Amino acid sequence: MDKIKAWAKSIKRQIFILFYACKDERVPWYVKVYTACIVAYAFSPIDLIPDFIPLLGYLDDVILLPIAIMLALKMVPKNVLSHCEDKAEELMKKGKPKNWIAGSIIVLIWGVFTVWAILQFYQYFG
Repeated sequence: MDKIKAWAKSIKRQIFILFYACKDERVPWYVKVYTACIVAYAFSPIDLIPDFIPLLGYLDDVILLPIAIMLALKMVPKNVLSHCEDKAEELMKKGKPKNWIAGSIIVLIWGVFTVWAILQFYQYFG
């Protein structure tokens, strides 16, 4: 169980490193876009494969996300990476950053989707 906890903490740290890397102006734009997508996906409650699907549900969390993180870390320039590692260590001591705007956007998207689904349901069965 300790190995799993250490692995999860390592993934969390790497996500924070990417969080800072996508904000750094020395990172090329295409790397910023890729890392921003990885960070957004990691922080988002929306999964590529829903967790309730047996075995496959955790495939993205256990296999796909770590592979994507590894690729992103290889794309970030080494001097930026070491700077972001220091910032991530600092952040790990403080706690997860809170981005109310991003959270509000996710809630808004889910709200719009829910309203759309209800309207479709009533249009089809109504």
